[in-house]
Amino acid sequence: MNAIQNAASGHPGMPLGMADVAAVLFSKFLRFSVQNPNWINRDRLVMSNGHGSMLIYSILHLLGYISIDDIKKFRQLHAITPGHPEYECTPGIEATTGPLGQGLGCAVGMAIAERMLAQRFGGDLIDHYTYVMAGDGWDASF
Repeated sequence: MNAIQNAASGHPGMPLGMADVAAVLFSKFLRFSVQNPNWINRDRLVMSNGHGSMLIYSILHLLGYISIDDIKKFRQLHAITPGHPEYECTPGIEATTGPLGQGLGCAVGMAIAERMLAQRFGGDLIDHYTYVMAGDGWDASF
């Protein structure tokens, strides 16, 4: 929360309100490899409510993907911790999100693609899931 306050920008409500959900997801359900972040069979977590990006950055820090110095640079120019998650900017981020509902569509597409790959190449080779966090504003996109 200090990073959000120091940036004078950001949303503390979602990270605080969903911290327990994220902790359970990462500790009990999500399969991933810190040593191989691009492992093909990692489960994906898409944060459709990207304004709560500090939640995923906090988890990524605890897992060793990013440093505390990266957290301290939250929302600063050229930082790997922008205000909304950005794919290929921050290790461990699966999709760029911003507009409410965008991440939900991305997650649905990823889930369809993984089922198509599993059907084509077999469930032993392709065996992962996509999870999505969506806030109460996602329905504004419909």
